[in-house]
Amino acid sequence: MKRVLITGAAGFLGSHLCDRFIKEGYYVIGMDNLITGDLKNIEHLFKLKEFEFYHHDVSKFIHVPGQLDYILHFASPASPIDYLKIPIQTLKVSSLGTHNVLGLAKVKGARVLVASTSEVYGDPHVHPQTEDYWGNVNPVGPRGCYDEAKRFMEALTMAYHNAHGLETRIIRIFNTYGPRMRLNDGRVLPAFIGQALRGEDLTMFGDGSQTRSFCYVDDLVEGIYRLLLSDHSLPVNIGNPSEITIKEFGEEILKLTRAKQKLISLPLPKDDPKQRQPDISKAREILGWEPKVSRAEGLKITYDYFRSLSSDDLNKVEHRTFNK
Repeated sequence: MKRVLITGAAGFLGSHLCDRFIKEGYYVIGMDNLITGDLKNIEHLFKLKEFEFYHHDVSKFIHVPGQLDYILHFASPASPIDYLKIPIQTLKVSSLGTHNVLGLAKVKGARVLVASTSEVYGDPHVHPQTEDYWGNVNPVGPRGCYDEAKRFMEALTMAYHNAHGLETRIIRIFNTYGPRMRLNDGRVLPAFIGQALRGEDLTMFGDGSQTRSFCYVDDLVEGIYRLLLSDHSLPVNIGNPSEITIKEFGEEILKLTRAKQKLISLPLPKDDPKQRQPDISKAREILGWEPKVSRAEGLKITYDYFRSLSSDDLNKVEHRTFNK
C-alpha cells in the first residue's frame, strides 16, 4: 500500500483529497495545525485503518516515520479573511512549511505536489491566464502576503527540482467550490449563499463587472490526482474556464436560493483582480483533463450542503466578503 502525506488535511480541499486517495487504495497521513481547518471535515476517516492524523504545524520541523511515496502540500490559509488576519502565518506556511515539506520529500525519496494559486497572476494583464504569464502582483499590498507566499513556494519547489532532482509537481488552483467550504471564510460563493440563507442582501464589491471562473471540487481533485501521477514538473492551471461576472453570479445564487433579497454594492478592495479565467490548454493536452460538472449542478449540491448546516454554523459569520 503506497503512503501519501497530505498537509492541510482538515481543510476544504485537503479533506476531499484524503477521501480520494483512500478511495484509490492509499494509506493517508493527514497533517493540519487546525488554524483554519476543521476536524469535522475528516472525522469520518478516523475509524479507518488506512488513515492517521498528525496535529502539527508544517512551519516547524516535520517528522513522519516510515516510507512516503507522495506528499501533497495544501496547508495554507486560502481565503482573504484568513490571510488578512494572519499574514505572517500565511507567509510562513508557504515558505518555511514548503521548505520543510521539500526536505522531507528529499529524505524519503517522495514525489511532492504543491498547491499554488491563480493569485500568482495578481490583477492580470493577460486574459485568459496562461502558465507562462508572470503576473501583475503588488508585493506590499494587502494581498501580497498570500500572492507572494505562493510565488515563493513555486520558486523554492523548482529550485529543489533543479538542484536535487526532486520529483515535483505544481498546480495553480483557480476558484473552487463545493461541500465543506466555510460559510465565514469571506469568499464570494459561500458569502452569497450564507447571506441568502440568512435573509440578508448579497454584497458584491464595485459594480460586479469583475469576472471569476468557478470549478467544482470533484473536478479539481481529479485534476490534482492526474497531475501528481504525470511526469510534468512545471506549473499547470486547474480550473473551470467558464467565466462569469460577480453580478451575474449573484443573480444565479438569488435564483437558486429563491431569495427575495437584492444585490448591493460595496467599495472595491485594493488590488482586487478584474478578471480571472484559466487557460487550461496544458491540462487538456498533458493530463487529458477538463471539468465535467456544470456550474448549475455543482451549485445545487453546494447549496444543499449549506442548507444542511446548523443555525449556529449559519450565523457564525464575519461580515466581510471578497470577490474571490
